Amino acid sequence: MLLQGCAVQRYKVEMDRNLYSTVEFCAGAGGQALGLEQAGFSHSLLVDNDADCCATLRLNRPDWNVECADMREFPTRPLGDLDLFAAGLPCPPFSIAGQQLGKDDERDLFPSALRLIEEWEPKAVLIENVRGFLSSGFQSYRRDLVLRLNRLGYEVNWRLYDAKDFGVPQTRSRVTIVAMKSNYFRNFSFPEPSQSVAPSVGQVLLDLMSTNGWPLAKAWAKQADKVAPTIVGGSKKHGGPDLGPTRARAAWKTMSVNGSSIADDAPMVDFDGLPRLTTRMVARLQGFPDSWVFSGKKTAAYRQIGNAFPPPVAAAVARSIRDALDQGRMAARHSDSFAAE
Repeated sequence: MLLQGCAVQRYKVEMDRNLYSTVEFCAGAGGQALGLEQAGFSHSLLVDNDADCCATLRLNRPDWNVECADMREFPTRPLGDLDLFAAGLPCPPFSIAGQQLGKDDERDLFPSALRLIEEWEPKAVLIENVRGFLSSGFQSYRRDLVLRLNRLGYEVNWRLYDAKDFGVPQTRSRVTIVAMKSNYFRNFSFPEPSQSVAPSVGQVLLDLMSTNGWPLAKAWAKQADKVAPTIVGGSKKHGGPDLGPTRARAAWKTMSVNGSSIADDAPMVDFDGLPRLTTRMVARLQGFPDSWVFSGKKTAAYRQIGNAFPPPVAAAVARSIRDALDQGRMAARHSDSFAAE
């Protein structure tokens, strides 16, 4: 609840501005899409190959154009003047928790992204991935990516962010890759982390833990006095509805949270032990508003939440992209006016 008030007010202000068009691939549960919307982008198309993710997007935004499709096989089509191409490309090819196969991993979708970018020629590109993308083993991969984007007329850079630096109650490092046409990129700068301290797990979840009248909720909240460790959603091949591997569960235990599984409901009045988190609680720790609903059973819902890009971080980066587009738009108008005279 602490995350929502300012975001809603800012959203209402920014929606009054001229919207920029965007298409997004590997949209998942909509974390990045929600952040883009809050920053003033209008979604022309959202694509994901998971049926539950597509259902989640449609449930929350019935007016969004959502297609369930494989990005590798997605046909290009006329889109007109596109402002932003966004994607949360699969993390396993670069994740330190995986084999880090990079281009040799069948889940590497950077080539598919480049194919679509070349076809649609958006003014800007935003791609999110894990910090493993920046490891030394992928130096040549990053160099090749930059060269290919340069050939398409883009300048490119990236920044590693931690979600807790943007008010999200979770330590979650993610790389944001931004590419823009030169006349826009010159006005772009990555956002600086917010100065506010992220709230603790206890602060954010106290009301949800108290839903069923659990008398120990306040005492629990005092124990849960840190931000959450990184929430891991797993994949269809690996991982289930739990809060991560042994080290992560140990970190959760220091905050009096049982990380072995996800609960169906908050603790009851007579509960005695370490409480488990519900999917709604985990969604808050990812920066989702309580109004955002997730399709599918518990495992599917948790996987969507755990793999999401926190909306507040996505919104911060998207605002910087929008500001660069704003300046480019104003410069073009000024140039047209000067030419007319």
